[in-house]
Amino acid sequence: MSAMEQWTFPPRFDNDYLPPAGSRYWFPHRETMDPAEREKAILERLKEVTRYAWDQSAFYRRKWEDAGFHPDHLRSLEDFEAKVPVVTKKDLREAQSRVPPFGDYLCVPDSEVHHIHGTSGTTGRPTAFAIGRGDWDFIANAHARIMWGMGIRPGDTVFVAAIFSLYMGSWGAMTGAERLRCKTFPFGAGAPGMTARAAMWLDMAKPRAFYGTPSFALHLAEVAKSEGYDPRNFGLKIMFFSGEPGASVPGVRDRIADAYGARVIDCGSMAEMSPFMNVSGTAETDGMLCWQDVIYTEVCDPKTFHRVPYGQRGTPVYTHLERTSQPMIRLVSGDLTQWENGPNPCGRTYPRLPNGIFGRIDDMFTIRGENVYPSEVDAVMNQLAGYGGEHRIVITREGAMDELVVRVEAAAAVAVDAAGGTRLRDDAVKSLSKVLGLRAKVEIVPAGTFPRTDFKARRVIDDREVFRELNAKLAG
Repeated sequence: MSAMEQWTFPPRFDNDYLPPAGSRYWFPHRETMDPAEREKAILERLKEVTRYAWDQSAFYRRKWEDAGFHPDHLRSLEDFEAKVPVVTKKDLREAQSRVPPFGDYLCVPDSEVHHIHGTSGTTGRPTAFAIGRGDWDFIANAHARIMWGMGIRPGDTVFVAAIFSLYMGSWGAMTGAERLRCKTFPFGAGAPGMTARAAMWLDMAKPRAFYGTPSFALHLAEVAKSEGYDPRNFGLKIMFFSGEPGASVPGVRDRIADAYGARVIDCGSMAEMSPFMNVSGTAETDGMLCWQDVIYTEVCDPKTFHRVPYGQRGTPVYTHLERTSQPMIRLVSGDLTQWENGPNPCGRTYPRLPNGIFGRIDDMFTIRGENVYPSEVDAVMNQLAGYGGEHRIVITREGAMDELVVRVEAAAAVAVDAAGGTRLRDDAVKSLSKVLGLRAKVEIVPAGTFPRTDFKARRVIDDREVFRELNAKLAG
């Protein structure tokens, strides 16, 4: 192979290629090269990508003309950061409203669109994702490569337990597994009774790998035990997750690993950025690596959109390096993470998000001057002895003061009104105070109080009336 293992734009793939069976890497040179050399190659690719978008997309040409940028101005990664304006989800929605259904950032003929996915549109106009035939190939190859890094190999059975609909996660995992020559089990999720059937099939099929959301994996473990199965007997060795924070949160990650006896790997950026596994852990490295030669990732200050130094927090800003149908160039994620650039146990020379993605910046709420992320509360709950697996966060402003109540479900063996419930409440108050830097009120509720989910957990409630009722109950 040539330098960077035939890294070209538009991309070309050998769909018969597989690494040697004993290789840790899919592309050894690309994954372990000197980061400075990789950045030189990324700069050249960014020149190609921006020229392509300028020629093919009225959206980018208009946006860049307004900002005074032209692809010929790109001389360094610093130029890219300083001169290329960011794209927001609001920009994409407006473009699709102006030029339906795919917006004027579709850079291939309509006849080349191969898959259509999108957002649900439950809070407004849905966003349509148009994926060209060549880009579906790109997604499959990128995901196969990253799944190889997780330790998944040809012939392994991969159980895909996520909703098959508009959601890109399940489809991306499936097409990656197919390209990797795995036995792909697109089981799905969401239908009544499906979780119990998943436990039955897992016990029968004994797959090596599992994909879903962390919330569903925890729910599945509970249902499996109630059906008489031991999740550790499913034989799972690798469980990889996207769709929500959790697989990099120690408490959540450890609960899943303990329930199934499997290696837990976090992955996933945004559906718009598919191949969304562009941030992903590996068989040896926790957190998420930024696979920079798939999608160029900058962790930026959320106000200036300039890169923050390694070791600091910011929001990921993503740029496709191999996508041609709806290329995203400096798309702001709105998520929060922290990155670093030390050596990685797997030997790959990519920057790393050691704690994964914490959650969305707009999910953050402020209680008496302290910034709180739901994932931080999740982490605290999942490390408490006696925690029953679900909780709700109730936030509001009572008078002049912000207030926080966490309703915590006890494990089945814990009597809510006895010493065990008191101990769980006191432990929760103490741990939340230590992690969040503020005192929260905690109510312990019986096992089974809160519904479980087949998809992403929704645990935050902002409701004044609910808050007043809970506050009065706790005060009494």
